[in-house]
Amino acid sequence: QVQLVESGGGLVQAGGSLRLSCEASGRTLSTYATGWFRQAPGKEREFVAAIRWSEDITYYADSVKSRFTILRDRNKNTVFLQMNSLKPDDTAVYYCAAAAPKLGFIYGRSNEYAYWGQGTQVTVSS
Repeated sequence: QVQLVESGGGLVQAGGSLRLSCEASGRTLSTYATGWFRQAPGKEREFVAAIRWSEDITYYADSVKSRFTILRDRNKNTVFLQMNSLKPDDTAVYYCAAAAPKLGFIYGRSNEYAYWGQGTQVTVSS
């Protein structure tokens, strides 16, 4: 079992930055895939970014490329989402997720991930 706890959300003005953290316990993430998803009110949960820890390969949604960066700290068993140049459209609850990737694993598909955090609210004001 993997337990995930997100932190770092808050209220920020458009153009600002936030850094989300997702600390894992119960198992090391060294061979896992970890993803960030978000869900705005009235909308479906959508993929934001993911990282495959073993090869340090990253994936991003087109909407956040060049603005967001997913990072990991092996020593702290933690994954981060550095969000820059935030826009009001980035307002959502952000969720961390983890999975043991298998052949054909689709990083942007939420139902591929077995473990989820409780979410952290990010609000970007205009």
